[in-house]
Amino acid sequence: MSALSFASSADLGEKEQTLEILANGVYALTAEGDPNLGAIEGEDFLVCFEALATPVAAQDWLAKLRQHTDKPVRYLVLSHYHAVRVLGASAFDAEIIVAHENTHKLIAERGQEDWASEFGRMPRLAKGAESVPGLTWPTMTFSDRLTIDLGGDRGELILQHLGRGHTEGDIVAWLPQQKILFAGDLVEAQAALYTGDAFHRDWATGTLDGVKALGAEALIGGRGAVSRGRDEVDAAIEQTRRFLNVMLAEVGAVQQRGGTLKEAFEATHAALFEQYGHWPIFEHCLPFDVSRVWDELSGIERPIIWTAERDREVWAQLQG
Repeated sequence: MSALSFASSADLGEKEQTLEILANGVYALTAEGDPNLGAIEGEDFLVCFEALATPVAAQDWLAKLRQHTDKPVRYLVLSHYHAVRVLGASAFDAEIIVAHENTHKLIAERGQEDWASEFGRMPRLAKGAESVPGLTWPTMTFSDRLTIDLGGDRGELILQHLGRGHTEGDIVAWLPQQKILFAGDLVEAQAALYTGDAFHRDWATGTLDGVKALGAEALIGGRGAVSRGRDEVDAAIEQTRRFLNVMLAEVGAVQQRGGTLKEAFEATHAALFEQYGHWPIFEHCLPFDVSRVWDELSGIERPIIWTAERDREVWAQLQG
């Protein structure tokens, strides 16, 4: 394999953004494999889901949203702590920023390092990087479940932690009346998984089982197109699960025979490439993914903090 440019540093082409109305007052923004966002109207307020990497990038999304509603943002919901999802939060002027309690702890523990790491890996997403005022801190956290009454006949929005997965603190946003699920990075619809901070075994079993059990009829994953209908929703969940299970199997087999991390990467790449290799950020993610699977199967319970320096070292070792 010839050497590749570091992570997504060479991916500088603009992606086309598409705003879709999934039900009355329920919006999704997808962008050809870039991070997805959502918004849900209450009677006299908005709930926004995810915040992008910078306030400047978030303003572009809000300008599109404001063509449909001028309600103030009461809640900004963050599915997890990663910089490209949260550092644009100040643009929303939200009354309340909601996240899982573990997400608050992770921001304190590794938010600064993650900021440097992610902006180095994905510079195109860091549009107007100088507009970020600092780390984004949740102002409301919960452990298992938080219900927001949307008012009128709009039903409720249920925020739920279904278990460890993409991180220790992932939450989903579920509209039971409309059967629409914002799944965050727990599900990717035709975009490669980033699992450098993941708990692969929990994610591939109980956590995805919990996502599936909700019975969504439309699902917005962290990246990729909206999945519509139970067949598409279940397919997105199962292709996510397969990606995780293939990595666990391939890395585990190399470890058992006393092989190296580089051999584990090559075996995993070969096993995943036919189905997933053409998906956005596949080559970017896989070295970091395999490194974390290797650590997890070696008994390192919690992910090692990614720094800009560690990113480059792992990349050089596996993709260089």
